[in-house]
Amino acid sequence: MLKASIIVAFYNNVKSLEMILTALNNQYDNNFEVVIADDGSTDENVAKVKELAGGYKFNIHHVWQEDKGFRKNKILNQAILKANNDYLIFIDGDCIPQSNFVIDHLSQAEPNTCLNGRRADLSPKVSEKIKNKKHDEPNKLFKTYLTAIIFDYLLGNGKNIEKGFNISNPTLSSYLNRPSRKVKGVVGCNFSVNKSDMLKINGFDERYEFPGVGEDSDIEYRFRLAGIKIKNIFFMANQIHLYHKELPRSQVNKDIFQQVQECKESYTKFGIHKEK
Repeated sequence: MLKASIIVAFYNNVKSLEMILTALNNQYDNNFEVVIADDGSTDENVAKVKELAGGYKFNIHHVWQEDKGFRKNKILNQAILKANNDYLIFIDGDCIPQSNFVIDHLSQAEPNTCLNGRRADLSPKVSEKIKNKKHDEPNKLFKTYLTAIIFDYLLGNGKNIEKGFNISNPTLSSYLNRPSRKVKGVVGCNFSVNKSDMLKINGFDERYEFPGVGEDSDIEYRFRLAGIKIKNIFFMANQIHLYHKELPRSQVNKDIFQQVQECKESYTKFGIHKEK
């Protein structure tokens, strides 16, 4: 049976992490472990993570690095090395996986293929409601708050809400994810791939030290160069994203990505294994 290592990009947000772990615990079937990729959380929050780690059915590994600014790609590479299983699922620490998240990724997995998922972005109002309560079934938050989510969405708040619906009918799912549809880029908060394919491109490029591009656009571009197919799994492997102000994007990342595109090399020299 295919088993996954779920890599959670994390920084100080223990409350959301607890919801993520509980949501995963509610769908555990001896088919995954969790690796927390911690980009420099405080000692206090590291202690809280260690307290959490013993309360779930699955194994949890915590990989930490010193806080020297945004170095998400570097800690993700360390998490890849820590992962014990052959299949990797990547999520962000503010995205709560819903009930079929893991099994949808595992059931759709293919060799030489990256699965490209999505998330429903909740409004600030609904996000606050969720954050202010303790949830026994965070894997069902989309259903539980559906009326409030749709009402707020009709008022112009939240986005991509339709991506919260899980469509299990194979014919309809195949139609919605057909290759002829407009290409949608990989998002770093919800994609999965064989570990061997990630190692084939030497993981994430650690030169990206600002949000955006480095953990998704760059990865997708280099996957394609390496002959790794991108397969959409929209309306499956659902997540909800709790609102926060978007972190500023940088021209530096865009300049690095332009260099990558000019070089046209799938294997980065600045990834898991460094050239001496």
